[in-house]
Amino acid sequence: MAMENATVAGWKLALHHRRKLVDYPSSYWARSHDRFDTTGTVNLVKLGSGNDIYTSILPALERAEEEVILVTCFWARSETLNQLNQSLRRLSRRAQDEGRTIKVRICFSSVSLWQKLLHTRSMRGRDYPPSEWQQTLGLPSQQELSGLELTVRSIFILPFSVLHPKFIILDRRQVFLPSCNVSWENWFEGCVEFTGPITDQFVQFFEAYWTPPSDKHSRSPTIPSTAEAKSRALFLPSAHHALSLFDGINAPTSPQTPLNVFILSMLGNATRSIHIQTPNLTSRAVLNELLATLKRGIDIRIVTSERLMILEQLITARTTTARCVKWLSKQHQKLQNDRARRMSTDREALLPPLGKLEILFYTPRPRTSDPVQSHIKLMIADGEIIVLGSGNLDRASWVTSQELGVAVIDKAFAQHFKKQLDIALEGRLRPAYPQQ
Repeated sequence: MAMENATVAGWKLALHHRRKLVDYPSSYWARSHDRFDTTGTVNLVKLGSGNDIYTSILPALERAEEEVILVTCFWARSETLNQLNQSLRRLSRRAQDEGRTIKVRICFSSVSLWQKLLHTRSMRGRDYPPSEWQQTLGLPSQQELSGLELTVRSIFILPFSVLHPKFIILDRRQVFLPSCNVSWENWFEGCVEFTGPITDQFVQFFEAYWTPPSDKHSRSPTIPSTAEAKSRALFLPSAHHALSLFDGINAPTSPQTPLNVFILSMLGNATRSIHIQTPNLTSRAVLNELLATLKRGIDIRIVTSERLMILEQLITARTTTARCVKWLSKQHQKLQNDRARRMSTDREALLPPLGKLEILFYTPRPRTSDPVQSHIKLMIADGEIIVLGSGNLDRASWVTSQELGVAVIDKAFAQHFKKQLDIALEGRLRPAYPQQ
């Protein structure tokens, strides 16, 4: 597959020559990036609201034998949390009945504005004692979870560096990668499941960021996965960068993290088409590369939200998705007009191809319980490579936040995911460009 080779080769070359960054922890990032090129078996779990996603995940959580690791960004009292609490109670009762203790690690970055303003600056984060589980976090009491060895930790780096990844590791051999938080947000989300060697990368990432050196002695042993790996997969972490409000706000480049570099490599090496779904689109580096991709004759389709987290966009990017969509549309229209004008004056001119651009805003169907915004994050190149995870195509994700993505190089899976996505989005899209 020429597309696969070009994209991955370009990614590896760019990482090899990337500007050295002071990424934390240095021990994790100093190792070879070759380890991120791995394999795994991937399945689409669910497309729907965040509550739908957790409804699909929790039965597997209740079957855990040794350990549950739950990492999310935003934690809030909600129906999703209520469901999670019920599953934790069931897991605790089963552990007690079987005479064992199951480790549960809950990790998050944001629970409230006040929590973030007062949060420790240490990357060791803050541990929540059992006395705070109920009142502060809405979790069951320690007495209700006596069959579990539960620890709860938060990490947030002022001023804007949230740890944005969301994943669940069960017994260190099964991973769920949802786009949703544990919260009340009624947004359109997605989730995939991984087994096989790639689960080791999730464990290493978790231990690098969420397990301080003092906890090394209590780490659970990795349980070897017996699942057959079916797809090539690239693990794509992206370190946080604690910049000030205006550092490089209009810069055309972004930190050269594995995730950022791979997205740019996908755009730069696509041969036919790009499909994007992102909550927001404010990254200048991405916008510039999208325009360059269109100039190469590659068709691009973008699904995004018109009015999602407007205040956050203005603070972190000093612009909004709606403005950036308008800019990209105008640039494409200008290219079309220039091309038409040149052809009218020189009919034999050999002009470079121009890709088609389609931009759609997610819109819930009227008089339904549809999710009110789209929050899923994905990119598909040539119907063969798909990237999923926590990263948006906005400045926050590309510059300040910690993110995590996975690229699956599997034509059958990419096309299956796209087909199910098209079905789920039927009747929920409104044209933004070209306007009909």
